[in-house]
Formats: sequence, structure tokens, C-alpha cells
Amino acid sequence: MRLFVTGASGWIGSAVVPELLGAGYQVTGLARSDGSAAALAAAGVGVVRGTIDDLDTLRHAAAASDGVIHLAFKHDIAFSGRFDDAVDADRRVVEAIGEALAGSDRPLTIASGLLGLLPGRLATETDGHEGSDATSGGPRARHATAELTLSLAGRGVRASVVRLPPTVHGDGDQGFLASLIGIARQRAVAGYVGDGSNRWPAVHRFDAARLFRLAVEKAPAGSTLHAVADEGVPVREIAEVIGRHLDVPVAAVEPEHMAWLAGFIALDSPASSVLTRELLGWQPTGPGLIDDLDQGHYFEVRGS
Repeated sequence: MRLFVTGASGWIGSAVVPELLGAGYQVTGLARSDGSAAALAAAGVGVVRGTIDDLDTLRHAAAASDGVIHLAFKHDIAFSGRFDDAVDADRRVVEAIGEALAGSDRPLTIASGLLGLLPGRLATETDGHEGSDATSGGPRARHATAELTLSLAGRGVRASVVRLPPTVHGDGDQGFLASLIGIARQRAVAGYVGDGSNRWPAVHRFDAARLFRLAVEKAPAGSTLHAVADEGVPVREIAEVIGRHLDVPVAAVEPEHMAWLAGFIALDSPASSVLTRELLGWQPTGPGLIDDLDQGHYFEVRGS
């Protein structure tokens, strides 16, 4: 089986690709830079040069494959105030790949998000996005892209969506957790908003990678899957671990203290993966979020 992966050299893609190769798949990855292309080739992955804006390239690569995993997202512009532009680009990718796979019954699995999906309530795979209340139109619009993907089931595509927690953690993570630690280090306080009881779901990146493989292999058309190991870790507990490792105080702060994370840090977004585990036999085996933080690799100062 030949699989085409966008975002193949990214944080999650670089775990998904070895997972697929280890299961015997032939993998082709989209590479937008010489460095990414070289890394993929060295791993035994076929290379398609281009970006997610090259829609004809994506159509051709998808048509030549037996299935597609779409992980690429313009995080660089999304978190610089242009989230809607990143979401628009993501939607165009899904439309292009869906066109290439229509009528084939081949799988298309995309990454989506859980944060803000159902604030204050335990979100399950059966929950749609009607109640999503993120901080701007951008995250809400990304949920709409997930719904677009699922609608491709009606066009003969075995489409599925893997909803990812805000914290897909592991050694080398440069996402939300690393940003929280960076802010705590810079401002000499490990902060949380309110009483810090709001919860974030989490998963180790290797567990998430295994779920993407299982989705391509056997998720029914129209499936929504949750890559959740920890249903909801209170943000205050995260701050306490950060404070202990950095030897800084732990305290409630105003949202603005958290810089670009201000809109996300107070969201209460617990989520379940019970239905995903039952459907695909997925069982997380990696360390939980708190245990992973306590291993210490998040606090190493590298490159010096």
C-alpha cells in the first residue's frame, strides 16, 4: 500500500512516517525545503517537492497513492495573527485531495483539533462542532474543514478525522507545552489563569502516530477519532510541574501574561477516546503528560 503524507517531516509526521514504514507501507512525503526532502529520502521515503499551496501537485500525488494522511498546516502564519488564512489553505488542500480520491473508496485521514470543541464538558467522538467556542473564527473554521472532510464519505472517499489535543507531547516538542515553559522561564513564574482547574486533554506523539496508521487501515468512512490518552489534565498541575523544574513560583496570572497563549490557556476542553479505542483497538502506551514533563527533557536548554 502506497501512502502519501503531507507534513511528513513535521512534529507528528516525523512519528507517523516511521510507524507506517515499520508496518510495511511505501510512503511518499510532501517536502517544501531541501532539508525536509533530504531527511525524508534518508528515511527511505519518496519525495514530492512542493507546498500545500501547490494544489495540482497534491492532486497528482493523491491520485497516485492508495491513501492519504494530511498533517500539514500553516502553523507559522496561524500563530502570527493569520489563523483564518491558514485555515483557508487547509480547506483548499482537502478539496483538492478529495477531488483526486472521489469514487475510489481510498482512505483520507486528516488532523484536526480538540481545543475549544465543547467547553466545560467532556467531548466525545459523537459531538459535532456546533458548540465550539474557541477564541476566534479561525479555530472554529478549522472545525468546519473537518466536517468538509467527513462529507467526502458521500463521494466515495473513506474519509476520517483524527482530533488532536492541544498537547501532543514528547521529546523535541516545540508546541504549547514548550511555549508555556518558555514563558515561565522568561517571566520567572509558572502561570495559570483563574484557579487553574480548566483541563487540557493530551497524548504522546507516538500514540497519536499509531492512531493515524489504524485510521488509514480500518476506520470506516465518516469516522471521527480522538487521539486522547489523558482526558483532561488541570492546567494548574501542569504549571506546578513547570514551577518545580524551573524553581520558580506557581501563581495565577492575567491572560495577557501568557502572550500568544492568552486565548487558549483558560479553555476547559476535556475529551474522551472511549469510542475510538473500541472501534480501532487503539490503546495508548506512552507516558502521560505529567509523567512526560517530569522526565525532564522539556527543561533541557539545547543548542548551547
